[in-house]
Amino acid sequence: MTVPAISFAEALKFWFKLGCISFGGPAGQIAIMHRELVEQKRWISEKRFLHALNYCMLLPGPEAQQLATYIGWLLHRTRGGVAAGALFVLPSLLILIALSWVYVAFGNVPWVAGLLYGIKPAVAALVVQAVHRIGSKTLKKPATAPVLWAIAASSFIAIYAFGVPFPAIVLAAGLIGWLGARWAPGQFTGGGGHGAAKASYGPALIDDDTPTPPHARFSKLRLMQVLAAGAVLWLLPMAALVATSGWHGTLAAMGWFFSKAALLTFGGAYAVLPYVYQGAVAQFGWLSGTQMIDGLALGETTPGPLIMVVAFVGFVGGWGKAVLGPDALFLGAALAATVVTWFTFLPSFIFILAGGPLVESTHGKLQFTAPLTAITAAVVGVIASLALFFIAHIAIKTGASGTFPANIDWAALLLALAAGVALIRYKAGVIPVIVLCALAGWALRVLGWGG
Repeated sequence: MTVPAISFAEALKFWFKLGCISFGGPAGQIAIMHRELVEQKRWISEKRFLHALNYCMLLPGPEAQQLATYIGWLLHRTRGGVAAGALFVLPSLLILIALSWVYVAFGNVPWVAGLLYGIKPAVAALVVQAVHRIGSKTLKKPATAPVLWAIAASSFIAIYAFGVPFPAIVLAAGLIGWLGARWAPGQFTGGGGHGAAKASYGPALIDDDTPTPPHARFSKLRLMQVLAAGAVLWLLPMAALVATSGWHGTLAAMGWFFSKAALLTFGGAYAVLPYVYQGAVAQFGWLSGTQMIDGLALGETTPGPLIMVVAFVGFVGGWGKAVLGPDALFLGAALAATVVTWFTFLPSFIFILAGGPLVESTHGKLQFTAPLTAITAAVVGVIASLALFFIAHIAIKTGASGTFPANIDWAALLLALAAGVALIRYKAGVIPVIVLCALAGWALRVLGWGG
């Protein structure tokens, strides 16, 4: 039995479908792709799927979107990778633009405010779950790998107590990992992984022993061509933004800031959120801390990678700064969301199309993976600081002026606790937890119990 070749049109239909149903964060999205591509369609074998997944896990950026880009690239060359990666993101962008408009236009309507009140504790619980998930995969028992635990703890203290910039934490952790690969290699092998579970589903189009297609093999000429194309695709939009609004204009600043953010997303979207918060809220004032949490809540309820929350940041920032003038608030905000999305995801495509063969050839070599293991350990501490920030934010009643315990929002804290137990202990789905918390928040506001 042989699997027939997949036409580009058939692949396009699937990638668009995937972009519309990719709920549940990276784990859920990867599970959907595994079920569809490995078990049902047999476009790729289990072994090759896991190999591609491990490859994408080594890169900064949303691993599920990069995995789709990688498989599309294997199937249909560059156009296949671009189509798969773009369609993974496009539905989410359009939905978030619509939801962001509802938020800025009607966010103060009581029933909308009630739903958001309930969603915020769910978001705090989701961040705690992210700490647990990434930490359990990266950190061994403290007695086995004390260095990784020390990196995680130091990162937490550095960013939460001293406000050390996230890029500095990443660089320091990477340097420690690089040195550790030479001096203490046993400390940097990581605590988990995706495993090598095998299952027999019959032959696949890209099977275990299928040779790497010519377009996926390393070539210096092709590497230079892709890097040059990526540079042009970054420089031309940036030049246009600078020409129209100046280097310090809102859109140009967003393009530059999110280009940097895209290079720091080791460990997923939660890892880069503290950096986005530092820049978008504290440095540029594109939105408030409360709006940032609301945006994350909306991002959790839409398909696509969670890092798409940056589209909300762009929309709210573009609306508040009136980037196209007060008479075109929606168009300016939608343009800002699109600009932010472009500069956030462009590096992911370049990593796959240009760096794929290079990263694949070094996969499994400790001198390459040890710095990434150390960075991921640092990410655990950074996300823990984000979780503490979110919990502290929901713990205080809105507009409260009293002192402890009168100003504590016990309803929100109990809702966050219930959501955390459901997510971590009972492995509940993200969407059901958010929906139930939203309804509970609305009910609490109706009863006058929510702060």
